[in-house]
Amino acid sequence: MTVAPPPAAPEEPPRRTLLWRYAPALAMLLVLWLLVVAALYEPVTNWLRGEDTYDQAAVQEWLEEARGFQGTLPELIDSYLKAHHRVVELHGRSEYDAERVGAQQNELIKGEVIAGHLEGLGNPSTKMYAGQLLLFPTIYRIQVDFDAGADGPIDPITWDSALPVHASQYRELRLRLHPGATVDLRYQLHAYNRRQQSEQERRQRVWQLAFLAVAVTVTATVLVVVWVVIVQGRERERERQRQLARQQVAEAERLLLQEENRHAETERQLLEQRLATQNAEQKALELKSQLYAGISIMAGSYAHNIKNLLVRPNDLLRRCLDADSLSSDQTTMLHEVQDTLGTVTERLQQILRTVRRDPARAAQTRLDLNAVLHDTGHTWRELARDKWKLEVVAEPSDDRPLYIAGDVSHLQQAVENLLFNARDATFEMRNHLRDEARRAPNLDERQRKQALIAAAAWRGKVVLRTRRLADAVLLEVSDNGAGMTEEVRRRCTETHFSTKRDNAIYEGHSTGMGLGLSFVVTILEHHHATLEVASAPLQGTTFRARFPVAGG
Repeated sequence: MTVAPPPAAPEEPPRRTLLWRYAPALAMLLVLWLLVVAALYEPVTNWLRGEDTYDQAAVQEWLEEARGFQGTLPELIDSYLKAHHRVVELHGRSEYDAERVGAQQNELIKGEVIAGHLEGLGNPSTKMYAGQLLLFPTIYRIQVDFDAGADGPIDPITWDSALPVHASQYRELRLRLHPGATVDLRYQLHAYNRRQQSEQERRQRVWQLAFLAVAVTVTATVLVVVWVVIVQGRERERERQRQLARQQVAEAERLLLQEENRHAETERQLLEQRLATQNAEQKALELKSQLYAGISIMAGSYAHNIKNLLVRPNDLLRRCLDADSLSSDQTTMLHEVQDTLGTVTERLQQILRTVRRDPARAAQTRLDLNAVLHDTGHTWRELARDKWKLEVVAEPSDDRPLYIAGDVSHLQQAVENLLFNARDATFEMRNHLRDEARRAPNLDERQRKQALIAAAAWRGKVVLRTRRLADAVLLEVSDNGAGMTEEVRRRCTETHFSTKRDNAIYEGHSTGMGLGLSFVVTILEHHHATLEVASAPLQGTTFRARFPVAGG
């Protein structure tokens, strides 16, 4: 019977999400205020300034249209600039002095006409502007400034009333009446009650603007409050729905738990029956596993001891062969014995080659890393499966060769050394599982035996793989063993550093001497390769060797 899972309870929105639900209202209020300010800025500014803009426009119109005897001020400025340009041209020619003097007088006359026109504008000091109540204006100073052009700078023309005045009593206005000249004007406007009227109008406009701002603010605030009330009502309805959903989920979980308890009881009874029938098989498997571990320990120890014992027989054979009293048959037999002992020594040397052979003396050739990986997996797969409870899997990148420059023998030793290191890590993992089973406080005797059997039956796995990169070839050796702490991972390649020394399971093994990984690093250095180690306690270890691609 399949039990349907309970419906998922709706997640409660976090506080930040609740705050974001009010954000649209606040954003709407802010946008509304910005739009009001942007729309009213220019008209309100002109409104507050009152008649200033109008007065300045009237002054500019008066300067542009006031006509003297020879024309308006813009016309006189244009005539004066043209005359000045002709004078500059005449100065550049080689002609009579009389012509030059006449041209200078013409320029002087034009400047005097402008000065006279400015004096006519400012004296008498007041003028009535037609159609207006404004008495126009008291002029203190008028100055025409000419732009500097290709002909050089031109002196300004100024009319000054010489009336005593303070800076706070006049206004300044700068107008461009001609593309080549500007007019600076100092003036004062007069009206009967103009100042008092302007102040009253300004205060009235300020009050009107304040009323408008308050009205807009109150309207926007009311809209925001209404929006917040609506959002709060929706949130209360959502909270009620969530409470109802949580109650339904709790009831469904209670029913599901009861059903799971019934299934668990049935499965427990079936498991007890299966464990009862498999108990004998598991015990035999544990004994076999212990036997394999003992054989592995003795093999390493015997390799060292036999190698040392062969030193003396070889020395005695050498002395016998150096003697002159031996017959030819005796010499032949002794040579055969010496060859046999040499063969035994060579076989033992293969076991300890990782700590005795100097990789610096190896001659490097172009070789296929996939082939080395395939040979290593083929050599150790059956032994690892049968005696180490270890699955060795070779995963070459593809069918194409991965060529690198190196020594086949040394490279095989390096890969085998990484394989042996992975083997030892799986041994440690199996022992860890056994220790956990022995120390578990909540297990009875039967459960403890079952846990020990499961720990003994646990099998390790080592994966040998290669990968083709853009500018390199990658070799990886990964295991599911006991892993390393961060300190051990950092120091694992140091010479004579080992966590296995004085441990009975590694007695007689080269792995207990702290030379295995340091030897691998030395091999890789002579292959211009680097080694990376990734590991964590009880999470396995991965060694990555990066080789440069061989040319050719």
